[in-house]
Amino acid sequence: MLDISTMTLLAAETSGSSMLLLTVFVLAIFVGFEIITKIPPTLHTPLMSGSNAISGITLIGALLSAGADIHWFANLLGFLAVVMATVNVVGGFMVTNRMLEMFRRKE
Repeated sequence: MLDISTMTLLAAETSGSSMLLLTVFVLAIFVGFEIITKIPPTLHTPLMSGSNAISGITLIGALLSAGADIHWFANLLGFLAVVMATVNVVGGFMVTNRMLEMFRRKE
C-alpha cells in the first residue's frame, strides 16, 4: 500500500515530466515559427515540395503521439498535431501541383 510521502513523490515526478514535455512543446513552436518566417518568399514554393517529406514524418510522429495512451492531454495535442500536419501535407501538395502546372506546355 502507498503512503502519503510516496504518493506525493509520484505526483511531483509526474508533474515535473509534464512540465518538461510542455516546455519542449512550447520551445518547438517558437523555433518552428522562427525558421518558417526566415524563409524568403521566392524560395517558399520550391522548398514546399521538399518540406512535404518532412511533414509526412511529422504526421507519423503525430499519429504515434495521438495513439499513445499516456495522458488525455497528450492525446489531445497528438490529435491537434495530426490535423495540422495533414493540412500542411495537403496544402504542400496543392502548392507543388500548382507550381508544376506553370511549367506545362499550353495547348
